[in-house]
This record gives sequence, C-alpha cells and structure tokens, in this order.
Amino acid sequence: MIKAILWDNDGVLCDTERLFFEANRRVLAPHGVALTREQYVAWYLEDNRGAWHVLRGRGYGEARIAQLRSARDNCYAHLLSHAGQLCFAGVEAMLSRLAQRVSMSIVTASFAEHVALAHRAGNTLDHIGHIVARTDGLRPKPHPDAYLHALDKLGLHASECIAVEDSPRGLAAAGAAGVRCIVLRSGLLEGYRFSGAYRIVDSHRQLESELDALLEPAPPTIFCTSHD
Repeated sequence: MIKAILWDNDGVLCDTERLFFEANRRVLAPHGVALTREQYVAWYLEDNRGAWHVLRGRGYGEARIAQLRSARDNCYAHLLSHAGQLCFAGVEAMLSRLAQRVSMSIVTASFAEHVALAHRAGNTLDHIGHIVARTDGLRPKPHPDAYLHALDKLGLHASECIAVEDSPRGLAAAGAAGVRCIVLRSGLLEGYRFSGAYRIVDSHRQLESELDALLEPAPPTIFCTSHD
C-alpha cells in the first residue's frame, strides 16, 4: 500500500529546469564554456558533475570554482525571483487532492531557499509535509541519501512510497533507495528511455492517473461458501 509520494521539484512540480540551465549558461559563458542542451543533459541530469570539470581541465582551482558556483546559485535565485508563477498548471490542485489520501514530501537536490522561491507565487507547499533539500548536507542525486533521509523522516519502508522524478540521476537515486519511481519526461529529455522506471509519463494528467491507480484501495476479497 502506498502511504507517501516523494516528489522531485525541478521539472516535476515547477518549471525551473530551464532557469537553472540559463543560470549555468550565463556564468560559464565569460569563461569560454558555451553550455549546450546536450551537455546540460549529460553533465547535470544524467550525472551530477556540472561543467566544473571543464574549468578544472583549464587550470581553474577549487577556490575559483567555488566562487563561480556561488555566482551561479545567486543568478539562479535572481531568475526565480523574477519569473512569476513557476508551478506547472494543475499541480496545486493535484497536490491538494492527493494530500487528503497520502503523506507527501519533496526530495530535491536544490537548496531549500530555491525551492521556496520557486513556490512563492502559490500555496503548493501547504500540501507538503517535509522538504529534503541540498541544505540538509546530504550527497546529491544520483546518490540515494536524500531518499533514505525522507524515508527515515516519514518512518516508512521504501515499498510504501512512490517517487516522481524527471531526470536519469533522480531515477537512479530513487532506485538506489529501493523506491519505485514514476518518471515525468520533460522536453529536455523527450524520447529518453529511462530504464528501470516503474512508469514513464509525458504529462501531468498522465501522472495523476498513474498515481490515482496506485492509491486505489485493493478490492475486498469475496469468499464464496458452497451450500450442499
């Protein structure tokens, strides 16, 4: 029986992946890195190395890279602050309805302040019980740490939860924690196979249907007694 839904945030609840891509592009461009969509998918959504390995190969030290990473995070916060409504259409209504049936947590590699900025224009977070974010000091996805931490907070077994992700590294993190995962495929990953996913959907409407089916109570067992 599913007792909790563990939501990724960026690309699942909020249309923020494009802004994080843009923040990285802006910070990296002056240093000769013209980040492409294909590189972004490979370095950020499949792995978790970012583009910093390119700069290391050009002799950038860790202190300089830390400065650029901080500049990227500030740029991302600025973009979030000026973007208006970022939650996908229908997400708040979906969360409101599902919250009456199961517990829900956000499990994200983003910083908690970025999550708050992404949701500031609505009331979506009112329906979320816990947020496990990068500020919790856990290793980011594809490591399973954030999911294991969420399970511990909820006091639930992995089999009692379903994760919703949009990236290969998110799917890998959920799988490593033993949590079944529905993948909501985004435009950046159109056609991606997502091997190992419990289900793959291409819209929030399909996602909601899959979740409803999982949350349906099992039909009662009917015992037939024969009469001689």
